[in-house]
Amino acid sequence: MLALIFYLPFLLVFALFGVYAERKVSAWIQDRLGPVDVGPKGLLQTLADILKLMMKEDIIPKAVDKPIFKVAPIIIFMPVFAAFAVLPFTNGLYGSHSNVGVFYVLAILSLEVLGILAAGWSSNNKYSLYGAMRSAAQMVSYEVPMGLSVLCVVMTCQSLNTEVISFQQGILSQDTNYLFGLKALGIDITNVGGILSWNILRNPFLIIAFVIFFISSLAEANRAPFDIPEAESELIAGYHIEYSGMRFAFMMLSEYGVMLLGSVFAAVLFLGSWNTPFVNIGSFALADWTTGTLGEISGYIWGFVWLMSKAFVLIFIQMWVRWTLPRLRVDQLMSLCWKYLTPAGLLLVFITGVWRLWMI
Repeated sequence: MLALIFYLPFLLVFALFGVYAERKVSAWIQDRLGPVDVGPKGLLQTLADILKLMMKEDIIPKAVDKPIFKVAPIIIFMPVFAAFAVLPFTNGLYGSHSNVGVFYVLAILSLEVLGILAAGWSSNNKYSLYGAMRSAAQMVSYEVPMGLSVLCVVMTCQSLNTEVISFQQGILSQDTNYLFGLKALGIDITNVGGILSWNILRNPFLIIAFVIFFISSLAEANRAPFDIPEAESELIAGYHIEYSGMRFAFMMLSEYGVMLLGSVFAAVLFLGSWNTPFVNIGSFALADWTTGTLGEISGYIWGFVWLMSKAFVLIFIQMWVRWTLPRLRVDQLMSLCWKYLTPAGLLLVFITGVWRLWMI
């Protein structure tokens, strides 16, 4: 029920403003204005585009496999939407309490590739099929380094529960060895939280794991420089070339949904989740203007604000990368995955295991 009344509307609103934001970011990078005509500073341009898509005729080519062609956009969207169920948007607000939430996200997100293959094959178009096969190879490949980077976090936190991982990054106990420097300076760290307890600093090797996760999330979302499944110069539009109207809108909603999902997931795993980035030491331990108080409205609001702020920064970087870096060739894309990211991920898993044993 929470997914319907909160996550779905939030995802729809995010996609609406995300498209507008990406147009403005690309215009800023390319030194142009972007949307300016519809609404103040072009703010209503994306809404006008959505209304246009809703009014367009749902064209289904004669030669397609109609049942599969019709259901493919739904298959693409549903795993992305379902993955939000176990991600806490603030302290205490989540769709489903699951002790295997991290595994659930990785498992259900892998189902998206089935919808992409269905769309490419059922369209009966060689460009659609090429794009779908490229996307399948890319997504299946980059799930490996992504899984290895997530495994490093799980080994560090000793939990697959996203809520437990979030709470661990908020308060640190006084006997943690990696804060011995602060203790040596005479600082009381009984209630130390903030940025010092984020996973990327609890285990400094997780900084590299975070970079691997971020690169893999770009590939999972088919975002540049990993957008070869939709390469306009080669495949026109890839696996959604035959789609129009609301079915095409569902595919675009899925792309921006994966962007948001990957960014929120990265914030939960590596960047402190909904915890404040400020260092809570001494009298600042429960400052209402930075953290709020758990169980009170201020705590929920600030938790949501901090988590979304971290996610939106990562989304901005994704947009920045798209309009800055050129598209990789297929061989370069696969070499990056199997020759560099995957071996680095395996090495990080070993190092994290040693680090965890040393910390105990």
